[in-house]
Amino acid sequence: MADKSPYVLVSVFKEDANEQDVSQAAGKIAAIIDDWNGQGNMIWSGSFDDNKTAMSVIEGDKAEAEKFFNGYNEACKSFLSSYLYQWDAMPLLSLLGQKQASQ
Repeated sequence: MADKSPYVLVSVFKEDANEQDVSQAAGKIAAIIDDWNGQGNMIWSGSFDDNKTAMSVIEGDKAEAEKFFNGYNEACKSFLSSYLYQWDAMPLLSLLGQKQASQ
């Protein structure tokens, strides 16, 4: 667990986003998230009130976070601009994740 860190994935709808692309990607996105959760990894996500921007927080090592991001970005790149950042400001997530795993 020592090498796990919180990462933030920020996504913004592109101006030319197509509803059909979004609908077609829904299954891929669900599978990516289900796979992530199925591996015992956590993800917290939500959208902002601008109805264009969303943020997800994941915890993993660098390779895991990049793999998650690459899959997500590949599924959504036609309609979202996405960015991944390591978030060192949130060590609390590690503690919460450890507590959740022990329950």
